[in-house]
Amino acid sequence: MSDASSSHRRLATRLVHPPRGASPKSTAAVNPIHRSTVWGLAPESLEAGVDGVYADLVYPRYNNLPNQQALASQMADLEHAEAALVTASGMSAISSAILAVVSSGDHVLAQTGLYGGTHGLLTRLLPDYGVSHDFVDGNDPAGWRGKLRPTTKVFYVETLANPLLDVPDLGAAARFAAEHDLVAIIDNTFATPLAFRPLDHGFHLVVHSATKYLNGHSDVLAGVVAGGGARVAAAESRLKLLGGSLDPQAAYLLARGVKTLGLRVPRQSENALALARHLEGHPAVVSVRYPGLESHPHHARAAELFDGYGAMLAMELAGGFDAASRFLAGVRLATHGASLGGVETLVVSPAKSSHAAMPADERRAVGIADGTVRVSVGIEAIEDLVVDFDQALGGAASP
Repeated sequence: MSDASSSHRRLATRLVHPPRGASPKSTAAVNPIHRSTVWGLAPESLEAGVDGVYADLVYPRYNNLPNQQALASQMADLEHAEAALVTASGMSAISSAILAVVSSGDHVLAQTGLYGGTHGLLTRLLPDYGVSHDFVDGNDPAGWRGKLRPTTKVFYVETLANPLLDVPDLGAAARFAAEHDLVAIIDNTFATPLAFRPLDHGFHLVVHSATKYLNGHSDVLAGVVAGGGARVAAAESRLKLLGGSLDPQAAYLLARGVKTLGLRVPRQSENALALARHLEGHPAVVSVRYPGLESHPHHARAAELFDGYGAMLAMELAGGFDAASRFLAGVRLATHGASLGGVETLVVSPAKSSHAAMPADERRAVGIADGTVRVSVGIEAIEDLVVDFDQALGGAASP
C-alpha cells in the first residue's frame, strides 16, 4: 500500500521509486539480494510467541524475506491494494488465490475463454477435490444468474482474455459478485496496472503472471496476488503449504523489470496498434483481434475502461493449422515462442501451446480457430516488424 510520501506521485514515478517502506533498513538505490535461507531469532522471540511458536519465526517458505517483502510492497502500491503476495509463478498465484476461497463442495463461476492453465485448474484438478465450476459468457450478465448455485464462492474473469483479447463486462462482473457475496478474482496480466486497476472497480483479488509484462525481459518466472489484507493473508497461507515461494534472485530481477514498465508497455502498445491495422488489410489474414481496433467487438468498452489497449493481438490465418505453421516457421525477426510480455516480439499457436489441453471442439467454440496465431508485440522498430510479418505471411499464404 502506498505510504504518505508516495501516494500523491504519478504512476510512472512510483514505478521507479517504490514506497520507502518496501526497504526500510537500507538507503541503497537498488535492494540487494538476500540469499540466506536461515535467519537468526532473537532470544525473547519464544517468550513473546503464542502456543510455543516463535513470534518472529523466519523461514523461507513461510515468510516473505527482504527481496519478496520489498517487491510485494511495490505490487500493492501499483494495484492500489492493502497487501500483495509474490509467488513462484503465475499459476501459483492463481491457484493460491482460488484455493484461499474455495473448499470441497464449493463452486466457481468463470468466464469462458480463459488462459489454458487456469482452464485446466478448474476442469482437471479442482474437481478431484470436490470443487465444481461453470463457464459463462463474460459479455452476457443476464445469463450469469442461471449458473449461480448456493455453493458458488468465486467469480473469476480476465481483464483481457487470452488469446482473443475479449473484454468482459467488468463493471457488471464486480457488481454481480457484490450482490451475491462472491469473491471477484481477476487476472490482470495482459492489461497491467498501467491500463487498469481492478480493485478500484470493485474486484477483491488481482492476480498476475509477473513472468510477462511486469518483468518484461523473458528471464523470470513469478506471480502476484494483490487485494485486501485478510484475503491476501489467506492466499499466503495456501502458498506456504503449496510451496510456491519466489526465489530472491527472481524477486530482484522482477523488481528491476517493473521500473521500466512505464516505458516498455506504451511502446509495445503503439507497435501493436500499428501492426494490427496493417494486418487487417492483409489478404492472408481472415481477422485480427486487438481492442484498439474499431472492428474489435469490445472496442468501446476497452476505450472506456482502459488507459491504453495493451500489446497483445491475435490473428486468424486462412488455411488453418498449415497456414499458421508456415507463418510461425517463416518469421525471422519475431521469435516463435510460448510466452508473452517481453521486449521482443513473440508469436505462437494457442491451439498448440496455452490452450493445447482444451478439447478441440471446446477451443473452437470459444473462437480459437486452428489458424489462430497469438502475437506479443515487442519494442522493435515497427517498420521492421511489418516487413517480417509480410514475408512470413507470404509463405503462410502459399498453397
